Amino acid sequence: MITSEDIGRIRGTDVYGADDSKIGTAGQIYLDNASGSPEWVSVKTGLFGTKESFVPLTEASFTGDRVQVPYDKDRVKNAPRIDADGDLTPEEEQELYRYYGISAESTGRPGTAGYTDTDSAYARTGTTDTSETYARDTGTETRTAGHDTSGPNTDDAMTRSEERLVAGTQTEERGKARLRKYVVTEQEQVTVPVSREEVRLEREPITEGNVDRAMDGPAISEEEHEVTLRAERPVVDTEAVPVERVRLNKETVTEQETVGGEVRKEQIDLDEDTTHRR
Repeated sequence: MITSEDIGRIRGTDVYGADDSKIGTAGQIYLDNASGSPEWVSVKTGLFGTKESFVPLTEASFTGDRVQVPYDKDRVKNAPRIDADGDLTPEEEQELYRYYGISAESTGRPGTAGYTDTDSAYARTGTTDTSETYARDTGTETRTAGHDTSGPNTDDAMTRSEERLVAGTQTEERGKARLRKYVVTEQEQVTVPVSREEVRLEREPITEGNVDRAMDGPAISEEEHEVTLRAERPVVDTEAVPVERVRLNKETVTEQETVGGEVRKEQIDLDEDTTHRR
């Protein structure tokens, strides 16, 4: 349950849905005009928090670092578009009740919801004193002391606010990479040493050592001697051998990119009315 003591700590915390997925960031807190209890929170969704949706706090819980609501992200993002810069009218609040399937009577808060600026120096949190918030009662807007509007009950200062760009990132698919193996045929050359036999004619003189063999046979005759010559011939064949392992791996590269957008700023001018008398 969200209590008045949680108001000052909720803004800017993450809002999670029923399926424990992040919906967005908590923005403004809206209080019940009668009791001062937190009733609605605006949740910034979309890229860079550019959209804002209302979520009821009836069944929400706050753990110190997150707000948990019983709705999923699509339910919150598709909520009726209502400006989050002012009070909720009774018609707007009834429209939100109908969308979320909540009976206004079951909440015990039949009044309209008033907006509280938790960033303002004059916004009071941790209390149910509704004199520090402003509301609309039966169509008549009443503002009490402590807020930056001109009137007989305001203080002597006003708050100037401005929007700031809040940049973030979201992960999206940018492409695919795959490994593909295919066969190519290339020409290669290798050098192979080959040897061959050649005939060399040798002559030796007749000596006492070979005279017997030299005289073995007829003195004069015709004769042939044959020698077989051999030579090596290069041959080539192929065999498949593993040479390396290839795999895909991913690495994250961080770069700086510049994004821009429109922001609104409040300006304060001095309008001096001076009367001169003679």
